[in-house]
Amino acid sequence: MMAPVAAAQAPTGPAFSVVLVLHIGAAVVGYGAMVVTGVQAERVRRGPEVPGAASARAFFRPGVNWAARTVYAVPLLGVALVAMSGGAFSFGDPFVDVGMAVWVASVVTAEIVLWPGERAVQRALGDGWVEGSPGDLARICRRVTRASALLAVAFVGVGIVMAVKP
Repeated sequence: MMAPVAAAQAPTGPAFSVVLVLHIGAAVVGYGAMVVTGVQAERVRRGPEVPGAASARAFFRPGVNWAARTVYAVPLLGVALVAMSGGAFSFGDPFVDVGMAVWVASVVTAEIVLWPGERAVQRALGDGWVEGSPGDLARICRRVTRASALLAVAFVGVGIVMAVKP
């Protein structure tokens, strides 16, 4: 009879804790900014007379949404956590694999739907936002809002998986 193999002890220490906080923070900021993009796109879709229209116009000022791009730091910090875990976590662990798969799907969604839609809304508002905006703007805003909602669900789902570590 073989003696049971001791499981690797959960990592501790200030360096691991700092990287973990940065990992979680990058996810919250990145996904949070993408969710806000959807909320503001919905305001734009409803027109310039709705409450919050001024904040939607300000949100969609020209430029890159750098807060949303912090999502790119999430897997880098995750890899660092696995490396710092002293064998407690590995790339074969289901929660790590699920996290990476969800991150890849999220970034593909952001790159193909959300961020191009965000740029289209920026251009449309730069040309003047009037009552009864063109149907294309409403269609783009719906796509951005839906993509944002999907990303919110992905974030919550992967957060649960990361916390439970199945």
